Amino acid sequence: MSRLDLNRRAGWRGAALPVVCLLAAGALVRPAAAQHATRAHEFSSVALAPNGQQVAWIGPASQSGDGTAVMLAAGGGTASPAAIDLPGADANSADEVIWSADSRQLGILASSNGAPTVYLVDAGSHAARRLARVSGSLHDIRFSPDGSHLAGLYSSPSEEANGPTQATPRDTGAMDAHVDRQHLALIDVPSGAQHLLSPNDLYVYEFDWSPNGKELVLSAATGSGNNNWWVARLDAIDATTGALRQIAKPTVQIAQPLWSPDGSRIAFIGGLMSDQGSTGGDLYTVPAAGGAPHDLTPNATVSAAAFRWQGAGTLLATMWSHGGSEIASVNATTGAITSLWTGDETISTRSGRGLPTVSAPDTGHTVALVRESLGTAPEVWAGPVGHWSQITHANAGVTPSWGKAVSVHWHDQQFNVQGFLLYPDDFQSGKTYPMIVYVHGGPAAASASTFMSAGSEPAALSRAGYFVFMPNPRGSFGQGEAFTRANVKDFGYGDLRDIMAGVDTVIARYPVDPHRLGLTGWSYGGFMTMWAVTQTHRFRAAVAGAGLSNWLSYTGENGISEWMVPYFGATVYEDPAVYAKSSPMNFITRARTPMLIVVGERDAECPAPQSFEYWRGLQHDGVKTQLVVYPDEGHHFANPVHQADVLRRSLAWFDEYLKPSPPG
Repeated sequence: MSRLDLNRRAGWRGAALPVVCLLAAGALVRPAAAQHATRAHEFSSVALAPNGQQVAWIGPASQSGDGTAVMLAAGGGTASPAAIDLPGADANSADEVIWSADSRQLGILASSNGAPTVYLVDAGSHAARRLARVSGSLHDIRFSPDGSHLAGLYSSPSEEANGPTQATPRDTGAMDAHVDRQHLALIDVPSGAQHLLSPNDLYVYEFDWSPNGKELVLSAATGSGNNNWWVARLDAIDATTGALRQIAKPTVQIAQPLWSPDGSRIAFIGGLMSDQGSTGGDLYTVPAAGGAPHDLTPNATVSAAAFRWQGAGTLLATMWSHGGSEIASVNATTGAITSLWTGDETISTRSGRGLPTVSAPDTGHTVALVRESLGTAPEVWAGPVGHWSQITHANAGVTPSWGKAVSVHWHDQQFNVQGFLLYPDDFQSGKTYPMIVYVHGGPAAASASTFMSAGSEPAALSRAGYFVFMPNPRGSFGQGEAFTRANVKDFGYGDLRDIMAGVDTVIARYPVDPHRLGLTGWSYGGFMTMWAVTQTHRFRAAVAGAGLSNWLSYTGENGISEWMVPYFGATVYEDPAVYAKSSPMNFITRARTPMLIVVGERDAECPAPQSFEYWRGLQHDGVKTQLVVYPDEGHHFANPVHQADVLRRSLAWFDEYLKPSPPG
């Protein structure tokens, strides 16, 4: 229930990533002294050149300053970084870096006077030129195989929509008057000329060039982009005429369609996915000429998050794996999975949702990636899988602002479940501590071993003296599609049993006071918080963020209603009973746990009326509760003042009910 906004990605609108730099092979960005601090430098858009000889990314060029850096990662060179000047670019605006197929050019998406602007950089001389400036929004640019064109996803100013996690426009006027659009656009590399290729009534989510450059494969749908990703189809579009032909209409949610090097097949990730951009599932292939998709990995015990073709017969895939990450080779005919590397850490290119991803060429197993964990700040690495070398040292000396993290495993019914436990930052042996259960959003997502910001809620709770338990119950990524689908038509039942079994395991193994338990979460985590306190009285305090209390009223209030059908099998109007059994409002008289409820005034995903309903129900039964509605906020809060206020209120709420020792 939390989606990535494709149209309004921070970066070219002016995030915090200045200058572009080049580093020769093997050059290291090293600090002058250890940085004993909690703020880690960030990296994004990590991209390995197709020849495997250079690595590009956006991030700090030195310990003391942020910047957009292009690293030459091969061999043992010692040359110093050199900055790339993007003529006319706004400061701190670089957002995407891509390579041409021949590794001779870089495409950089930045902004100029606030408008998205594409730059071309010669990889040898480092000379940059402005290719095109557009009005509207542009992202996910990619070179054609011959380098003659760049394709990207474009919306004009009148077609841009507020993403589902942003503050929605107020509900006035004709509700269907505006339909958001996102087109496939082409830019001619020699001239910079631009034109739209896809039909006006089609919303394009993702695309890939065919090997001969004559067609592109699209995941697309007709109608609202926010609401129809869950029913997207695969089309091919002629790169010259724009003529469409349908390849397949999968029965699962689809992501990352990629053309095979020989042009015969399309591969994609398919599965039960609650949110666009939060990708996990099985690997599928379908004939490029059209036909029925084939599930290559139906019995996988990991969840594919991203992949690349490695020749016509092999896929190099990155997986969610039991709270960690895995890189595997997958036979494109038999689906046989050969693990190449696995670890209790997060690997990514630091673009999009932080999925387990690497940047890899179409041949060989050399990759570039960002490695990080709950105990180690992110850095860029490159090399053969599992034998990579560290390229940056920008975060050397940066230590976590939270306590020790451990991975916890337990059994519930037929499942082996996993989660993470953070110790209190000031942990002392011989003492017992209160614990907060923090349920992730989604539900098709996972709590991962990722270096958090110091201001994140789990980090702050740890610093405040709490154990923080972050479970990955059924419905999460990391244990295969059967595990992800195990909460279908069962919201709040099996997943809550998994969580409570995990709580019991933690209490048995760690010095947690069983009488001082708290519960919190946002989105799906907010729903689970509202639900759990109607099913158990074991929690002494709860904080529900952007929750969902009544599936019937929710269906008519939210802006992304298509996401529910894959989980419940029908709409609420067709099968109200399956929704009713998982609606917290139908059990509200059982709730006794003091609850703080927070929500954005203009939340399109979990609208504020859902929180009002629940709050009124608690008030009616005399349960201690408070509702705070934040003005002009959506599903994800944008105002730092509001973010800080939520954290302050949450800590105060838990402290009031969990810090004093229980009576008796």
